[in-house]
Amino acid sequence: MTEPIVSKTRELNEAWLSAVLGRPVRSVRAERIGAGQTSATCRLTIDADGLPTTLIAKFAQGDHAARLRVATAHRAEVGFYTQMASRVDLTTPTCWHASLSEDASAFTLVLEDLSPRQIGRQIDGCTPGQAHAGVEVLAALHAASWRDPALRELDFMVPLTEERADFLGGLVVRATELFVERFADDVSEADLETLRQVAKVIVRFQRWGAERFSVIHGDFRLDNLMFSPHDDEVVAVDWQTVTVAHPGRDLAYFLETSLPTPLRAAHEGDLVTSYHRALVERGAEDLSLDECFASYRVGLLHGAMITVLGVMTSAEVLEDSAREMFASMATRSCAAIQDHDPFELLGDR
Repeated sequence: MTEPIVSKTRELNEAWLSAVLGRPVRSVRAERIGAGQTSATCRLTIDADGLPTTLIAKFAQGDHAARLRVATAHRAEVGFYTQMASRVDLTTPTCWHASLSEDASAFTLVLEDLSPRQIGRQIDGCTPGQAHAGVEVLAALHAASWRDPALRELDFMVPLTEERADFLGGLVVRATELFVERFADDVSEADLETLRQVAKVIVRFQRWGAERFSVIHGDFRLDNLMFSPHDDEVVAVDWQTVTVAHPGRDLAYFLETSLPTPLRAAHEGDLVTSYHRALVERGAEDLSLDECFASYRVGLLHGAMITVLGVMTSAEVLEDSAREMFASMATRSCAAIQDHDPFELLGDR
C-alpha cells in the first residue's frame, strides 16, 4: 500500500500520485518552488486524464525533532483545508489530497496550482491598491466566522487557555532576545527596544479582545498572498497559523508588514475604514468603527510577535533574502507600534 505522506521530492512520483488521487498518472515532474522555512513546496507537472496539467505539493521538511516542533502548524493547515475551507467565503486552492501523521510531525497536501497568479514579495512591499484587495479578503474571512462559538470545537484549532497564553508569553520573551542577538546590526536600537516592550505585554495581548473573535489567518502577509495579473483578486495560502482570535491581528499585521512605512501611514485610515465597511456589510454589525480602530491598534503587536517567532523557528544560518525579510518586517512593525502606542490600550502606560 502506498504511504499517503511523503517527506522527499523524489517520492512525488507517478505511483504515489496515482495512488493518492485515485487515477492513473502517466508522468510527473516535481520542481521545488518557494523558500519555505519549515515546509517544502513543489510544482508538479503531470500527464493524466481528468487532472490539471500542474498541481502543487507541500510537505514537512527537516529531521523528526524539527518537524515535531511545528506539528501544530501542520495540523492547522491540514485541518483548514479539510474542515474549514468550504465554510469561508473566499477563494482557496482546491485540495486534491491531504494526509497527516498521527503525531502531526509529517503531512502532505496536493493543491490547485494558482498560476498565473503571482506571490507577493515581502521585502518590496505592496501598493495601496493591493492592500485594498487584501483587506477585502480579510473582511470576508472574518465575517464568515464572526463570533461563531462552533469554532471552539474544531480539533485543529489550539484553544487560547490561560496556560497557553503564559506559554506563548515566555516563548516570545526568549524569541525576542534571540532576535536582538542575531539582528543587532540590521535593526535600530530603538526598534529593538520596542520589540522588548512587546515581549513584556504579550500575555495581555493574547487575552485582549476575546469577546470579539473569528478565524484569523495568523500570517497574512505578502509572501503568503497570490495576486491576479490585474491585482483585482487575492488568494491567501499557507494556513499553518490559522487560529481563533480577535481579527484586528490579521488586519494590523497585513498593513504594518506589507506596506512600506510612508504608504502605511498615508493610507491606513482609509484601509481600516474599508475593512470595517466590508465586515459590517457581511453581517458583523456589532463592531463600531472606533472599536475596529482600537482592535487594529492592539493588533499591531502581532507583527512583532510573529517576526521574532519566525526567526526562532528558522534555520540558524539565514539566507540573505530571509534575513532582509525579517529585518524589514521588524522595522515596519515597530514603526507602526511607535506611531499608534498599542501599549496604552493594554493599560501599560
